[in-house]
Amino acid sequence: MKPLLFATLAFTTLSTLQAVTPDGKQKLVFIAGKPSHPPGMHEFRAGTMLLEQCLKSVPNLVVDRHEMGWVSDEKTFDDADAVVIYADGGGKHPAVVDGHLEMLRKLIAKGVGFGCMHYGVEVVADQAGQEFQEWLGGHYENSFSCNPIWDANYTQLPKHVITRGVQPFTTKDEWYFQMRFRPAFKDGIAVAEDATASFAPILTATPTDATRDGPYVYPKGPYPHIQAEKGQPETMMWAIERKDGGRGFGFTGGHFHDNWGNDNVRKAVLNALLWVTKVEVPQQGVESAVSADDLKQNLDPKPAPKPKSAGISTPRVFERVASR
Repeated sequence: MKPLLFATLAFTTLSTLQAVTPDGKQKLVFIAGKPSHPPGMHEFRAGTMLLEQCLKSVPNLVVDRHEMGWVSDEKTFDDADAVVIYADGGGKHPAVVDGHLEMLRKLIAKGVGFGCMHYGVEVVADQAGQEFQEWLGGHYENSFSCNPIWDANYTQLPKHVITRGVQPFTTKDEWYFQMRFRPAFKDGIAVAEDATASFAPILTATPTDATRDGPYVYPKGPYPHIQAEKGQPETMMWAIERKDGGRGFGFTGGHFHDNWGNDNVRKAVLNALLWVTKVEVPQQGVESAVSADDLKQNLDPKPAPKPKSAGISTPRVFERVASR
């Protein structure tokens, strides 16, 4: 990969849907959030570094990775083809603070792709709910959506570029579900025609009744509207293709760092990172290998969790309270 050349940025206009870097490649701006949660959870820095490394061999792609919730210089957006955020969300989501939403709005208007991962799919509806529905197709909404830790069994995968080479799999993660999708994409399935975008569920599984009954991580619930849908499938990863040419995806997993060691989880996300950037996804998906030692690298320095007491599991209690 040639070095990034920030001094001579490619010229882009509002009509340009596919920017190129000075060396003729597509560019993904990959943003990792600030440290949060106990060790091994929400390892945004280590996770983005690992995924970046897995993309090193992909031709025609530049990954410009940043940390602490935003880019170091917004000029890097001038030739970006996609922006993906893996970070804590809610009221202090990197997309909504310090005028960032207006910057993203300008990028989306140019056809730039947009993706969010794990807590990054959550925004406060009044802050950016409408934008996330337009750009991603939907978002996590507190007390409407839920966030249990459960074993999602993805037994069938749709035919989509993002699922190339991905095999059915099961992982335990904090798989969020019941997103606040656009009305046309109710429950993560296109139930009506939408003139501005097409929608594709990517990872869909059926939570057990016990999962719907909770407890969820925070607030622990259960919520009657979640329980009322027992036996129904839920969408935990989805993709949207906007009529303006831009793409978006949401991925609700990514809570436990060790899950990046799962070849199928990793491949689905790596494929999505290429797809949202408009880089051709190989027919068998992005091939990569991650060792147990790789998963130990670049972890944030975090204090060990306090010992359990009174039968309470520290990680579940700490999960979202610590980030709010």
